[in-house]
This record gives sequence, structure tokens and C-alpha cells, in this order.
Amino acid sequence: MYVAESKRLTSAGARKMMATAIAAAEKAGIAISVAIADAGGHLILLERMDGGRFHTVHSATVKAVCSASNKRPTSARGAQAQALDTVHALGLALAAGAERWTAMEGGCPVIVGGECVGGVGVSGGNFEFDERVAREAVESIGASAQ
Repeated sequence: MYVAESKRLTSAGARKMMATAIAAAEKAGIAISVAIADAGGHLILLERMDGGRFHTVHSATVKAVCSASNKRPTSARGAQAQALDTVHALGLALAAGAERWTAMEGGCPVIVGGECVGGVGVSGGNFEFDERVAREAVESIGASAQ
């Protein structure tokens, strides 16, 4: 077969995930940035809340792209989910490109019917908060982050 059908994340789905993430951050009183990318790592939506630090824009975007590419949550793990020490994590980021891979938690893939349709990246809280908010955003559209 030379052509395959595939699912894609809609702008409505991206807006719903964005609203969920921003609402969770507002409730917690934490100013975050949220990035939502499609399956190819292309940005669909990006928002930095009032008071959010400017560097969180880049962090959130890289988390979204990395999680879409790896089809799993961002973490200090390699392509085969092996644990990475600091040197290997930095080496992988350099090899993949600083805009394409990160070891920081807070990025989750958007999995629908076993197919990755995008990624969500959250930055601005601690790593546990960022990951929880990203996961809640993905689940708000009935998708899975695993």
C-alpha cells in the first residue's frame, strides 16, 4: 500500500486543550506557557499567560514537539525509553537539535486510536505541575498521553 489514512488534530481540539491547561494554571495561580503542535511538530497554538516568563515559550514549544516526535511524555529517557545520564541527555538534545528534543518533563503526546496526532508542552510550574497540566489537557479531548 502506498497511501495511508491518518488522523489529525483539529484547531478545535487544540483550543479545547489550551483552555483546559490555562484554566488549571489559573486555578493554581501559576503563569505558564502552553504550546500545541501537530504530529509533524508544527505549532498550532501557543499562549504565554500574563506574568509568564519569556523563556517558558521556548520550553513549552520544545516539549510539545519532542513529545509528538517520540510519541511519549518528555523525560530524561532516550529513544528506546532508556534512562539517560546528564551527558547523554545533553548530547541527545544537541544531536536532535535544541528545538526538537528535551529531557524536561511537561510534554505529552496526543494519542487517538493508537495514532499520535500531536503534542502538548507546558512550562512555568515545577516539572510535576507541568506534566500534570499537559496530561489533563490531552485527556480533555478524550485522547491519551501514553
